[in-house]
Amino acid sequence: MRSNKLLVDWLRWPLYVRIILIVMLIVLLFGQVISLIEPDVFPTVFDGIWWALVTVSTVGFGDYVPETVAGRSVGIVLILIGAGFVTTYFATLSAAAFQKQHSYLKGETAYKYGNHVVIVGWNEKSNELIETFQKVKPYKNIVLIDDTLEESPLIENLHFIKGNPTIDRTLIKANIEKADAAIITADQYKSETDADMQSILILLALKGMNPDLYTVVELVTGLHLNNAKRAGADEIIKSYQLSSHLMMNSYLAKYGLSSVYSELNPANGNYFKIIPIPPELVGKTFHDASHTLLEKEYLLIGIKKGDQTKLNPPISQILHEEDLLIMITH
Repeated sequence: MRSNKLLVDWLRWPLYVRIILIVMLIVLLFGQVISLIEPDVFPTVFDGIWWALVTVSTVGFGDYVPETVAGRSVGIVLILIGAGFVTTYFATLSAAAFQKQHSYLKGETAYKYGNHVVIVGWNEKSNELIETFQKVKPYKNIVLIDDTLEESPLIENLHFIKGNPTIDRTLIKANIEKADAAIITADQYKSETDADMQSILILLALKGMNPDLYTVVELVTGLHLNNAKRAGADEIIKSYQLSSHLMMNSYLAKYGLSSVYSELNPANGNYFKIIPIPPELVGKTFHDASHTLLEKEYLLIGIKKGDQTKLNPPISQILHEEDLLIMITH
């Protein structure tokens, strides 16, 4: 039983570790033997070990060469046994490296770090979102979860997980418990209603594993808006409203308003920011606060009071302590 346990413990070690241990044992053993057989050629054990290592690695410097039949016989045995193990060792390392790279590209490798952003679903919005992240927060690692991709998009700081985002196994691979935030994009291959239902199901799975996770979910209809709120969405992007509002504003402006929208891309250095009102601005009018912030290169465009948002309020509007300021900054 004791020998069986030792064998089982030995077999549990990684193959490449077992092979390198065997190679080291062979080098030490044959180095000792050759120094005993030919002490004139190999005056020290270290010289024998050096010769054995050079021999099994097939380098063959030729600085130490056995001169007797017995010494050369030892060399032949060493080449036949040791070189085979060394070749197997490097072949195993190569296979392991290839397998690891293959698993990474196929989305089978789990993400082990934290404070990352999880993006669910691969589409053009996701691609644009990742590019924006790389410009605004290049240090931020992103984990992409998708079940349609065959291989990972070759994007820097992107870790791909292939799988269904509603299954715990997939979310564990994405290390969702240590994630900073999650962004759920609508599935473009489903109908609008089915896409929203799928997004809410994903949201429930994410919140179930990490209740404190900040989540942003995209809805393409208004039918499941309340369900998304009940599921715990921190931010709901109503793409059906955004698209129609942008189109209507572009029609009313008629002077290329879309180029203005593109300037609000965070990747261009301009983005919205919502902050608590600074103490020195409490009791000031919107007009005075605008001038004060403009000197700091902040463009004040509105006020958020609870769930109500007012853009371009009257300049005489008084700011209160509980208000939030909506600004465009860079």
